[in-house]
Amino acid sequence: MRVGVIGGGQLARMMIPAAVGLGIEIAVLGESDDASARVAVTRVGDYTDADTVLEFARDVDVVTFDHEHVPQPVLRALVDTGVAVRPGPHALAHAQDKLVLRERLDALGLPQPVWARVTDRAELAAFLAQVGGSAVVKTPRGGYDGKGVRVVTDAAEADDWLAEGPLLAEELVPFRRELAQLVARRPSGEISAWPLVETVQGGGVCREVLAPAPGAAERLAVVTCDLAMRIAAELDVTGVLAVELFETIDDRVLVNELAMRPHNSGHWTIDGATTSQFEQHLRAVLDLPLGATGRRDEWSVMVNVLGGPADGDLDARVPGLLAEHPTVKLHLYGKTPRPGRKIGHVTAAGDDLDDVVYRARAAAAHFDDAPVR
Repeated sequence: MRVGVIGGGQLARMMIPAAVGLGIEIAVLGESDDASARVAVTRVGDYTDADTVLEFARDVDVVTFDHEHVPQPVLRALVDTGVAVRPGPHALAHAQDKLVLRERLDALGLPQPVWARVTDRAELAAFLAQVGGSAVVKTPRGGYDGKGVRVVTDAAEADDWLAEGPLLAEELVPFRRELAQLVARRPSGEISAWPLVETVQGGGVCREVLAPAPGAAERLAVVTCDLAMRIAAELDVTGVLAVELFETIDDRVLVNELAMRPHNSGHWTIDGATTSQFEQHLRAVLDLPLGATGRRDEWSVMVNVLGGPADGDLDARVPGLLAEHPTVKLHLYGKTPRPGRKIGHVTAAGDDLDDVVYRARAAAAHFDDAPVR
């Protein structure tokens, strides 16, 4: 079996060990020769060019993704030539366009923030008045890690984006914390779920993931699992689906965004779950039986390594981390450090949450030029 992955980022990179374990060949269409997943890059090219993608897909059994940015016409061209594309274009449309997602969730009657499609300053001003004067404005396509997201209190603050087309405006949700529920689904319909996790954001970027979500009542875990499984089934998702959620101060759960691929909130599963999200994604897209998703330890905490040391020398920091934190697992992505860039993550596990959090933060801090948080 041969899986073709479009996109050569860290998600493709982390699929490689899982593929080796399953005896699966993996081929990657990378953006450059120095892509994070370069060891498996079989072709370098433009994922927006249909001819390039079709040529890449000729020798694989199924195509899946490191990201959701492949244009719909390219995805349709793959399907039209008989290539198995998982998740398919009809599902990916909801991860590619936030307005499409909001419309579909409304049609399904699922909980989400108050929202509106706005095309000019007057419509945005009316929405601001409706939601109390502050709103989150998002570009429908292409935004991630805080990009394409802006909080506004005056409609004029979005004039530059409105000049490019319609925007998604959402209420500024008063939330207690952010959560994520990951599930995986195969074409035959089998679905599995990992424990609900809490995500800690900073500057629009995920900083930490705590698994399971501390203090989550059993009812909350059941509700979020059922919600994610329903979304996966209704949208016909194949592979891993990450449902990002707000837990509001009045004890509701609202759907924030979706990702139809392995997700930052699931990196802890590499070391902390019976089956990692990367192995499960490969099983799912090949329609193989799914693995168990139970956690190996009472607590797992993942901390992203962002930016890296000021001198850019990652290698010099690794021995100290390994010596001081022999129980912490390190994953580097083969990326050149630069401010704000995700260059790796660490995962710690154990029975005492405070201790696990400290060890994960302390290990990640080896790559920082600031004191341990």
